[in-house]
Formats: sequence, structure tokens, C-alpha cells
Amino acid sequence: MPLVVPLASPQAADAARFGPKAANLARLGRAGLPVPGGFCLDAEAYRVQVRALGLEADARGVFGAQESARARQHALAMKLGLFDHPITPAVLDPLLAAWQDLKERTGALIVVRSSALVEDRFGSSFAGQFETFLGLETEAEFITAVRSCWGALWATRALRYMATHEIDPADTAMAVLVQPLVSARSAGGGLSRSAEGTMILSATWGLGSAIAQGEVTPDRYELTREGALLSVTPGRKDHQVGCIHRQEPAAEIVPVSKISEPCLSEQQASELGRLLRQAEDVMGMPVEIEWALDDSGFQLLQARPLHLQPAVAPDAMWLQRPRLNGHAAGVGWGTGRACVIHCECELSRVAPGDILVTKVAGPALSHILPRVAGVVAERGGSTSHMASLARERGIPMVLGVHEATARIPDGSTVAVDGIAGVVRWMN
Repeated sequence: MPLVVPLASPQAADAARFGPKAANLARLGRAGLPVPGGFCLDAEAYRVQVRALGLEADARGVFGAQESARARQHALAMKLGLFDHPITPAVLDPLLAAWQDLKERTGALIVVRSSALVEDRFGSSFAGQFETFLGLETEAEFITAVRSCWGALWATRALRYMATHEIDPADTAMAVLVQPLVSARSAGGGLSRSAEGTMILSATWGLGSAIAQGEVTPDRYELTREGALLSVTPGRKDHQVGCIHRQEPAAEIVPVSKISEPCLSEQQASELGRLLRQAEDVMGMPVEIEWALDDSGFQLLQARPLHLQPAVAPDAMWLQRPRLNGHAAGVGWGTGRACVIHCECELSRVAPGDILVTKVAGPALSHILPRVAGVVAERGGSTSHMASLARERGIPMVLGVHEATARIPDGSTVAVDGIAGVVRWMN
């Protein structure tokens, strides 16, 4: 079988070869939904490279070693081997041919995305745990990105995540998705169902990476299942990841007049809602999507299974307490001691059962989730990577809570309603 296939090919919908991320996108495209073109690199290419470099013993040694120091040495050998050594011609030749063809046909900068065989599944989304590279132009950049996607399977945070799900990285593999960069005016995510039976959209200016990383508080749109707009809550989008033709995407300051201006019109929100419902129909389950809007219209960039929980009725005593509102991650109710941190260097203060209160909850903090009772963050929205991880673990989280670190007293008792998007506290 070929190691490289077009995303439009029926073969690309095979998750066992190309990973659920690429396969789900291929399914959406074949159903007539708008997706960027591109091609997929089979996970077998990763296996071929591992065998060519003689890394099988190191792969088995990461989870098989009795000592953590030895396991780290094996993981480092995997990362360095995949990153530093030339790609075997059996993989490199068809890969470069497909890359050159895509560049010539589209004239666009290139996106390279990890598509692991274990991600975007129900119960193991791996949201934000692997790699995505935007705005690549040269052959050297492209090859480096592919190697980095392979090596991401052995990154510390990915290994921690796999350990909690009892996944041995030696038993899986990494496929790669390659596409043209969408020159997005705005981008975001969507949840096809909420606890209230509605649909939720999030949006920001420019590329959607600012939402995924929890760096901005996006606009929040609530729609009926039929696509009618119910409400719009403007976000605080003070910067954007810009997309300028032939230049690498970079962070830009958003003009003051646009910080709270909604990114989507009512008509656009309704159109996106209909696409969200269609994606749900194609996948046969509630879904979470990522999307981008360029001059040609909406493009769907990703779709993964969505975790849902029923709402929890709060104890009456909490209803009289001070409250802050934000973007609900969509699961759970939790209480605990507030641990307010302003820097990752303070994470050692977070004790089991605490409520983490922070400014930005990016996917780099995923290792903290197993020991907290809830998370509150000043930035981010319902479709960020951290929110996806919280949903899959059943951990209540509320994002986009303005001035949370200033208003919630450190050490106070906090209640987090991850479905209603409400945070309350008592001293």
C-alpha cells in the first residue's frame, strides 16, 4: 500500500493507517463538508523509520524499564533518533513528491499535524499533547516538522498522558496530516451538544491556535439544534495569530475597537451551526470541531468525539455565595481549596483535591488534572485543548473568568460548576 495518500482518497478514512484525526477529516470531506485538501502520511512510514534506525529496543524500553532514569534515556533515544537521522528513502521520496505537488497546486504555506493512532478517540483525545506546525515553506522546515511529529509520541507530556490511559507507545504509531494553511480571518471551535441541549461555538480573530492554547477568551455563541442563534457573549480577544500571505503566522495586537467585537454575524453563526450538525451526523455521535473562515467560506479543520455529562443541582448554601461567570467546559461539579497561581513555577503548591485558579490554562498543564478537583482560568473557552482534556476526565472547569486570580481568595473554599459555567466561593 502507498505510504502517502490524498486526503480525498477513500483510503484516508482508515483510522488504523492514518489516525482518527486525519480519518475523521477525510470522512467529513467525502460527505461533502468543506475541508482543506492535502495528504496523509501512513503510520507505517513511522514504523519503517523506527526499524531503519534500529530503535525498536528503545521503544520497548520506555515503559518496560524498571528505573525511571533508564526509561527517560530510552525516550530521549527515540526523540533524538527520529529527529536527527535522515529519513529513509522509501519514506522520503514519496513524501517530498506529495509536498512539492501540494505547494505547486495551492501556492499556500503548509501545515503539518500529528495524527497519532491513539488520539481523537472517545476517552483519549490527546488534545494539545502532540504537535502542529503552521506556515511552513521550505523543504527543511517541512522535513523537520514531520520528524517532530514522529518524535512527539515520545514527549514527556504525551508519555504521562499515555501512562494514565495504560497505553504503551511501543504498541502504537504516528501518522502525519499535511494541508495548505487556511488564511483565516477568524477561527474557533464548536460543540454539537451542551448539557442544555444547545450547540456552542467559539470564535476569535485570525488563526484558532490562540483559542486552542487558552490564550484569549473567545466569543461564545449559543444556538438551537436547528441553528438559530440564541445568544452571543463577546470575548476578550486582545491578540490574534495573524496569517499574512507568504509569512509565518505570528501574534499581533488586536485594535481596541475589535477586542469585544463579535467575529461572526448571525448568518455566519447559523451557517456554522448547520455544518456542526452535519459533522455530528457523519460521525454518528456528538462532536467537537475546529474551524476557520477565509475568503472562500468556512473550512472544518478537525472533529473528535464530545464527552457530555448531565447538569448537577448545587447545594442551596452555594446559591447565596459570590459568583463569577465564564465559559463552561461542559462536565462536572467540584469543590475544594482554591490554589491561586500566577506562574507555572508555583504548580508545586497545588495539592490533591485543590481547585486550580490561574490566568491561562494551556495544554502544558495537563499533568495537573489528575490531582485537582476543578480548574478556573481567566482566559480560554469551551473549545480549548485544556477544556477537551477536562471533559474526558470528568473534571469541572470554567474558563474565561475575568479577574479570577484577583477576586477569588487563595485558600478559600471554591465550588466549580463546569456545566453552568459558574464559580462560587466562601472564606
